[in-house]
Amino acid sequence: MTGRKRVETDAAARSIRLEFVERPDAGSLEEAASLLGIPPASLVKTLVVKRHDGSYLFALIPGDRQISWTKLRAVVGVNKLRLPEAHLAFHATGYERGTITPLGSSTSWPVFADERIIGRRIAMGAGEHRLSAFVEADELIAGFDATVADISD
Repeated sequence: MTGRKRVETDAAARSIRLEFVERPDAGSLEEAASLLGIPPASLVKTLVVKRHDGSYLFALIPGDRQISWTKLRAVVGVNKLRLPEAHLAFHATGYERGTITPLGSSTSWPVFADERIIGRRIAMGAGEHRLSAFVEADELIAGFDATVADISD
C-alpha cells in the first residue's frame, strides 16, 4: 500500500478530514511553506523521537520553531530522548524522513503536539515525497488522543 493510501485510510478511520496537495521538491521548510502558500508556522514537522527503552513517540512542532528537549522530556517524564538515525525512523514508522506523519505509521506511537498548533489548519508529511496533507490540527489531536503541551522553543 502506498504511503498516501496508508495516510488516507488511517485518517478516515480516525475521522480526520484531510486534503492532499502535490508540490515540487523544496530545499528547505521555508521553501516548502512558500510553495504551499502558507506561513512556516503552519507547516508542522513530525519528528520521530526515540526513548531510552527503544520505543518511540511523535512530536509535532510548528515549522518556525524547534523542539525543546528539556520541555519534551518533562512532559514525557523521562531523562533521555533523541532523534534516531534515518533507518531507525523508517523502521519505526514505515516512512522516509521528509514524509513522516503519525497517520498510517506502521506502528501507532504516542503523539505529543506543541500547543501552538491548536485551532490551526496545518500541512504535514503525507507518507510520500512531494506530497503534503492539510488537516485541522484539532481533529488530528483528537484522532490520536495526543498530549498537547509547550514542547518547542
